[in-house]
Amino acid sequence: MGWVVKQQLMRGKRTRIWGGTLLCWLCLMFATPKIPLSPKHHRYADMRNFLGVPNTLNVITNFPFLVVGVLGFVLCLQRNFFNIILRGELWGWALFYAGTAGVAFGSAYYHLKPDDNRVMWDTFPMMIAYSSLFSSFMVERMGEKIGLSSLFALLLFAFLSTAYGITYNDLRLCMAFQLIPSVAIPGMMNTRSSQI
Repeated sequence: MGWVVKQQLMRGKRTRIWGGTLLCWLCLMFATPKIPLSPKHHRYADMRNFLGVPNTLNVITNFPFLVVGVLGFVLCLQRNFFNIILRGELWGWALFYAGTAGVAFGSAYYHLKPDDNRVMWDTFPMMIAYSSLFSSFMVERMGEKIGLSSLFALLLFAFLSTAYGITYNDLRLCMAFQLIPSVAIPGMMNTRSSQI
């Protein structure tokens, strides 16, 4: 009986956390003006051209993301290297490393010819990585079912916020999407893991 009451209290606490997060997000969207992509965003320190590659250093510095992403993805699929037990953890970490590898390609593509049409190819893989990392944390802290359902919801929201940013030239959704895990993870730190 005590276990059931404790679970109900935890569920109520989670609902308050998510409700507060949603309320903060709505206030941010309605209280702040549209944040368009600035033309200054496309100016970079290295505009040199080596071996026919424009903005060479900006492009080639994405290579470490590829190395880390591919290595992490391969080791993640082996499960025993990272001690991955749950399917939700595997999905979250595999997509995190896939998103990290995707940053290498998307960012390199963007930096070859920086403009408004290519900037979201730089942003979207990062948002996939953020979503996956956040959901992996949720699997560990709140359970596999919640973590997996939030993974797919967050990936959908990443896609929609990127599409919104491209369509309306408004970065508020993308910025809020990147801010929410930074606020929610410390707030969830005192939530006891249901896997223990």
